[in-house]
Amino acid sequence: MPDYISVTEIAGDEVSQEQVQRICNRYYWAGQYCKGMDILEVACGTGQGLGYLTKLARSLIAGDYSEDILEIARRHYENRLDLRQFDAQDMPFEDNSFDVVILFEAIYYIPDAEQFVSECSRVLRPGGKVLIATANKDLYDFNPSPYTHKYYGTIELNKLFTDKGFSVELFGNTPINQLSVRQKVLRPIKKIATSLHLIPGSMKGKKFLKRIMFGELVRMPAEIDEGMAEYQPPAIISHLYPDKKHKVIYCVATLIR
Repeated sequence: MPDYISVTEIAGDEVSQEQVQRICNRYYWAGQYCKGMDILEVACGTGQGLGYLTKLARSLIAGDYSEDILEIARRHYENRLDLRQFDAQDMPFEDNSFDVVILFEAIYYIPDAEQFVSECSRVLRPGGKVLIATANKDLYDFNPSPYTHKYYGTIELNKLFTDKGFSVELFGNTPINQLSVRQKVLRPIKKIATSLHLIPGSMKGKKFLKRIMFGELVRMPAEIDEGMAEYQPPAIISHLYPDKKHKVIYCVATLIR
């Protein structure tokens, strides 16, 4: 089994302020779809957003493929949440069980994403939604993570879900034009380093590079809360062509049946 801990944003790790901003933003965004709903978060990692979501949802179940990662979430939340180990391609839930399925920064780790979407179709109620957040593979300085199978940009996400009977809305977050001067200057260097395979694959190995790119690092919180970061609403983007303007792509796929 791949060492997913080495590539996961673990609570307590030193990370950039932008990483904290991004994790807050995707859960603040998701929260708008979760109020009063029955929610399933797949590949929840160490669960930074679960405490926030459970305050909004009618019910919340979350899980991860990695038992080691899930244990970190269990130690933090103790008996507050229903946390389970399961495979996104074979979810242990009955048909029509949920209103929303969430998968953040993990679709590229799933060997068969089409099977995941089929499972979402099965466990969702009519009109249910899948919320996706994923790194934008279509940026020229994009650096893929180890253990990944396939990255999905705007075009690929739209096809993945529409082929399975969903309607799709796409959004962009973390605009490139709002990056710091330091990041903008260093992007070409990052591109060269990526092309030469010089960027470490693990979060630990990337820490030195993060200091160069972002400056002072902060601790990744074990649990986010409202107001921890300023919410930046995502921009509507098209599925007709690759997005080149945002670091992160959001997708809302609504089940039509």
